[in-house]
Amino acid sequence: MLIERILGTLFAAAAILTFWSATATAQVAVNVTSAPAIHAGEFVVPINKSELIQVDRPFKELLVGNPEIADVLALTNQTIYILGRTLGSTNLTIYGENRELMAVLDIVVSFDVAGLKQKLYEVMPEESVQVRTVNGTVLVTGPVSTAARAAEVMEIAQRYAPDSVTNSLTVEGSQQVLLQVRFAEVNRTAVRELGIGNLLNIGGDDFNFNLLTTGALPLATPGLPFGTAVTTVSGGAFDLVSTFRALERRGLARILAEPNLVALSGDTAFFLAGGEFPIPVAQDVDTITVEFKQFGIGLGFTPTVIGKDLINLEVAPEVSRIDPSISVPVGGGLNPISVPGLSVRRAKTTIELRDGQSFAIAGLLQSDFLNQIDGLPWLSDIPILGLLFSSRGYQQNETELVIIVTPRLVQPAPSPDDLMVPTDTVILPTDGEFFLLGRTEGKPDEGSVVPTAAPEEAVGSAGGLSGQYGYIIK
Repeated sequence: MLIERILGTLFAAAAILTFWSATATAQVAVNVTSAPAIHAGEFVVPINKSELIQVDRPFKELLVGNPEIADVLALTNQTIYILGRTLGSTNLTIYGENRELMAVLDIVVSFDVAGLKQKLYEVMPEESVQVRTVNGTVLVTGPVSTAARAAEVMEIAQRYAPDSVTNSLTVEGSQQVLLQVRFAEVNRTAVRELGIGNLLNIGGDDFNFNLLTTGALPLATPGLPFGTAVTTVSGGAFDLVSTFRALERRGLARILAEPNLVALSGDTAFFLAGGEFPIPVAQDVDTITVEFKQFGIGLGFTPTVIGKDLINLEVAPEVSRIDPSISVPVGGGLNPISVPGLSVRRAKTTIELRDGQSFAIAGLLQSDFLNQIDGLPWLSDIPILGLLFSSRGYQQNETELVIIVTPRLVQPAPSPDDLMVPTDTVILPTDGEFFLLGRTEGKPDEGSVVPTAAPEEAVGSAGGLSGQYGYIIK
C-alpha cells in the first residue's frame, strides 16, 4: 500500500507538470449519480492537447480502456486530467467507494477543431465558416465570398488535419465570366502620281527601236486608267505615243470584330468563327499531304475570380484573314501551286480587371511612306524638259489597331424566353412581297407575337436583324 501511494503521488505530480506544459487546457464538469452503469456521454479531446474533467462527488478509482489513445490522471478526488495522444476513441470508467460504478465516459481524441475555428475567425472574420468532426475527419462547411477564400480556408484546415479535411464550402456570387473583346482597326491609304510616258517607234524593213518611260501602270494595259490622257504623233517611219498621267487616290478601311465567350472560373474556353484552308506539305519524294490552317476570329481565355468582383484573365484574342498578296508558290513546273498567306492580328497577355471594367491590351500604330521617281537617264535630269521623260509618285499607308477587353460576371437566364437569337425578328416575305414589291423581308401581321426580349424599336417593324446582343444590321 505504501508503494502504491508513493507511485500515485509521483504519477499525479507528473500529470500536473504535463498539465501546465500543454498548449490548451479546459475544465468540464461531469455529473454522476449512484445508479449503476451510468453513461456520462461523449468527451472530445484535441490531439496533443489536454482537458480537465470536474466530477460533482469524490471518486476512488479510474480505469481507461486504451491508454495509447488518451492518458488519464487523477489530480484530486474530483478532478481528472486527460491528454489526447492518438486519433481514436476509448472509454473512461469512474469508481467510487467500495468499487461503486459512478459513470462511464466515452473519450474521443480528434483534431483540434476549436483551434481551427479560432484561427479561421482571426484570419477571415467576415466569412461564416463552420467546422465539425465527422467519423475521424474534419468537415468544413458554410458560404464564402470567393473561390480564393475557399482555397485559403482549405489550406489552413489542412494544417490542423492533414489529408483529413472534407470541403463542403459554397462560393457566393457568380463564377461564370463573360469576356467581351473588341478588335478595332482603321487602315488609311493615300496615293499620288504625276508623270509622262513616251513610246517611240522607229521602224523600217529590218530595224525597230523602242524608247519607253512610264509610271506605275503599263501603257499596254487595255482600257486607260483614271486620270490618263494619250496623244499620238505619226509621220513616215516613226510613231510617238505620249501618255500623261495625273492620279490621286485615297482609301479608308474599317475592321471591327467583337467576339464574346463565357467560361467558368478556372476553366479555359476557346472558339473560332472562321474557317480552314488547305496547305500542301511535302512528305517524301513525289508525296504531298494536305494540312489545314485556321483563320478567322478566335478567342481563348482562362478567367479566375479572385475577389468579390475582381477577375484574373489569361486572354489570347486573334483576328486573321487570307491575304493573296503574300502568297507563296510551291512546286516547280509550269503550274506551281500558290499557297496564300495570312494577315494576323494576335495578342496574348494576363491582366486583372473588375466586373465591367475595360482595358486596351494591345495597340498598333503603323505608318509606311514610299516615294519613287522613274525616268530616262540624263534626259530626266534636264530642267523643265526632264519632266517629259520622268514619272513621280508617292504612297502612304497608316494602320491603327486597338484590342479592348471587358470581363463581366454573369448568371444564366431564368427562362429561355429571356434570350434572343438573330432569327427571332426575321420574317420571310410572301411571293407578292418578294416578286411584286421587291422586298427581301416581310412585314409582321397585326396579331403576330413579337419575342419578349426584342427591343422596343423592333416591335411592329418590317423584320430585320435587330436585337440586344449585338446582331444589329440597319
